[in-house]
Amino acid sequence: MKESGFRILAGIILLSFVALLNGCSTMNDVVRVKEAGTEGTTKVYPVSADQAWEISKTVFRWEGSDAIEEHRDQNYMLTSSGMNLVSMGAVMGAWIEPVDKDNTKVTVVTKRRVTINVATTLTEGTYHRRFRASSRNR
Repeated sequence: MKESGFRILAGIILLSFVALLNGCSTMNDVVRVKEAGTEGTTKVYPVSADQAWEISKTVFRWEGSDAIEEHRDQNYMLTSSGMNLVSMGAVMGAWIEPVDKDNTKVTVVTKRRVTINVATTLTEGTYHRRFRASSRNR
C-alpha cells in the first residue's frame, strides 16, 4: 500500500515538473512574438535613437535586469531578471527604431519566465512609464 502511494506521489511530482518546464519562456520567445507582432507595446518618443538606446538600458538596469544582450545592428536588446519573493523572473526585449532624427519608436516585450506565475518583475507598462520619465530629463 505504501509503495503505490509513493508511486502516485512520484507521478504527480513528475507531471508537475514537466508542466513547469513546458511553461518556461526564453529570450527566443520574446524575439519570436515581437516578429510575429502578437505581443509587445509600442510608443513613439521625442528622443533620438541613440538617446532611446541609452534610456532603454537604464530602465532595464533600474528594474534589476541581468546582463543586457545588445544587437545594435538589428535595433534590439534582450535581457532577463532573476527570481525574487513574488516572481520566478522575466525575459524582456526592447526594439529601438528611428522614425526621424528627433523621434524614435520603442517596442518592449516582457514575458514571465514561468507562465503560471501571477507576478512579473517588469511589465511593459512599467517599462514605458520609466522610459517616459527618463526621456523628459534629456
